[in-house]
Amino acid sequence: MSKVSIIEVKNPDQIKKFVRFPMDLYKSNPYYVPAFINDEVNVWNPKQNPALQYSEAKQFLAYKNNTIVGRIAVIINHKEEKELGIRKVRFGWIDFIDDEEVSQALIQTAIDFAKEKNIDTIEGPMGFTNLDKAGMLTLGFDKLATMIGIYNSEYYPKHLEKLGLVKEKEWVEFEIIFPDTLPEKIYKFNELISQKYHLKVLRFKTKEEILPYADAMFDLLDETYKHLSTYTPISDEQRKTYKEKYFPLLDKDFIICIVDENNHLISFAITMPSYSKALQKSKGKLLPFGWWHFLKAGKKNDRANFYLIGIHPDYQRRGVTSIIFKEIWDVFNKKGVKFLETNPELEENKSIQLLWQDYNPVNHKRRRTYSLNISNNKG
Repeated sequence: MSKVSIIEVKNPDQIKKFVRFPMDLYKSNPYYVPAFINDEVNVWNPKQNPALQYSEAKQFLAYKNNTIVGRIAVIINHKEEKELGIRKVRFGWIDFIDDEEVSQALIQTAIDFAKEKNIDTIEGPMGFTNLDKAGMLTLGFDKLATMIGIYNSEYYPKHLEKLGLVKEKEWVEFEIIFPDTLPEKIYKFNELISQKYHLKVLRFKTKEEILPYADAMFDLLDETYKHLSTYTPISDEQRKTYKEKYFPLLDKDFIICIVDENNHLISFAITMPSYSKALQKSKGKLLPFGWWHFLKAGKKNDRANFYLIGIHPDYQRRGVTSIIFKEIWDVFNKKGVKFLETNPELEENKSIQLLWQDYNPVNHKRRRTYSLNISNNKG
């Protein structure tokens, strides 16, 4: 039986192999959605990824019979360690064939890296920060993936659990079928809430009109999620990168912003047409013809994805979520959108899940990170 060899990624050619491995692994899987290849390559470029300014990261490829059979990245976020006192090795970008020798070799690589750094815990799959993809799929293997969700085969979590890793955090995702009409009571309730708290929904004529509110959105994200145990504030460098990376994909009609009487942003929600099928058709490339699939998906699509929401703590549980949902419904009704899929939400984050409670949400996907305390591990 051939032994698994682990090779550290050191050059651009190996980076490309690292990025392309899951595309080859899942080339016949109808539910897998590739990432943008250039974006995945740029993740490992310090000039493109601000998180590398305060993080250590290494990537590895697993070979067997001179063929790539797996990959993994290991990360130490020193900002997380400094601000939250959390010392752990994050592992991510983990993919492997259904071979226990391969998964064991990859996890052992993360363990060895942690031991080298005198760190007792590994956890993954995770990215560098809270806004990166996280969580191994444990439910929904037969559902189309989204741009912001990791896809993996059903055998992945089985391998990790057999290696002694245990559940650390759990995320839930919901699918909602939008009703053809909304009850009159929702309109009346929204009007009452808007008048009581002097709230106004902003209307944007151009995408450029949204830009002045971009930093306020990031501030609101910090306010919304700062109570979560693992949340770290978004740095100025990250804000700049996310604006450059995602703003071109946004549709002004799919962005809901609510302000108070002083024009201060108190809530926002960002949805987008589903680009999953466009990514599949383009194979992760915008050129030469991938842009056409994205253009079509943006103009005509019966499915949308919910990406980000922020609600100031002072306005949570005050009916603001009802206003957001009504505004989303108005947009979707005009655009012909019938299905909405939420982003992964931490299971403990009940305040955000309240947004969907009255609309028969179906929990169609679940995902989790796995951790291992190395000091207790005999391996």
